[in-house]
Amino acid sequence: MSTHDSSTSGVSAYGFDVAALDAHLKAHIGGLEGAPQLQPISGGQSNPTFFVTYANRALVLRKQPPGELLPSAHAVDREFRIMRALADTPVPVPPALLLCEDKSVIGTLFYVMDKVEGRVFHDCTLPGVSPAERGAMYAAMAQTLAALHNVDFTAAGLADFGRPGNYFGRQIARWTRQWELSKTREDANIDRLVAWLPAHVPADDTTRIAHGDYRMGNLMFHPTRPEVVAVLDWELSTLGHPLADLAHCAMAWVSRPEEYGGIAGLDLDALDIPTRADFVAQYEAAATHGLTLTDFHMAFALFRWAVIFEGIAARAKAGNAAAEGAAETGALAAAFAQRAAEFT
Repeated sequence: MSTHDSSTSGVSAYGFDVAALDAHLKAHIGGLEGAPQLQPISGGQSNPTFFVTYANRALVLRKQPPGELLPSAHAVDREFRIMRALADTPVPVPPALLLCEDKSVIGTLFYVMDKVEGRVFHDCTLPGVSPAERGAMYAAMAQTLAALHNVDFTAAGLADFGRPGNYFGRQIARWTRQWELSKTREDANIDRLVAWLPAHVPADDTTRIAHGDYRMGNLMFHPTRPEVVAVLDWELSTLGHPLADLAHCAMAWVSRPEEYGGIAGLDLDALDIPTRADFVAQYEAAATHGLTLTDFHMAFALFRWAVIFEGIAARAKAGNAAAEGAAETGALAAAFAQRAAEFT
């Protein structure tokens, strides 16, 4: 990727004034030296993200996209808030340094954090890692999620970070409405889930901090050790049910590599990747809430993603997304709906 020298004034190739950014950062973060070098970070984030490298300090900037935004969308201020709140807990997060709500600086809200050095794996088989380390990394993933769910959100100053209670009831209603709005076909498995899920919501109404997209690709591991050094991408975080996070993470075991990068069908023993049951047991041993993952939680997680994939397919067919991927994404929606129905 190319870098950009901030000595060029005015709007850069990245859509904002790098010199204005540089001046703002130097006014609020002490000791920055030299001109910043900017490098966009790929990965499909809905919030554009950049490395901002000074002579003596490496930073990361996350900003809202330009243009009109829905009121609750691209809430980078929420990402900043939760990372700040978790800074003094056992949950590893990047050090959040500065939130800028003055849109005159670069045109949108943004925040800056220190760059954390480490490894990010978007392939759940963890290529290039030894089998022994692979098992330890999966254990670290389970234990880190438990550490998040063990945080007292009220003590962390996050009592108003979401709506406590009735999480699954609200979510089932939301995703059922979304299916009706976006469906491009009929699906008997979805119909079954729409009827089955509300009738099988567990009695417990536990509330914890929920990451919202906890998975291997949103973790950064130590450069050489099987330790999680940062949990990334807090865009969907809220107060929710802890087992929604766990089930979301566990979907990898029931989806195939061609189905959103799952590990179903692979030789887990040879890879030294734990079974789903063993991974869940590692999490439950470290979590303090005492709850057990059930078929309901897995069915819900897969149902949610079936509806998300259907929405992507619908937008593609309408010309609002890459049309060539519409059929493939629609097939994913059907596959996840079938997997979900198998848990009912």
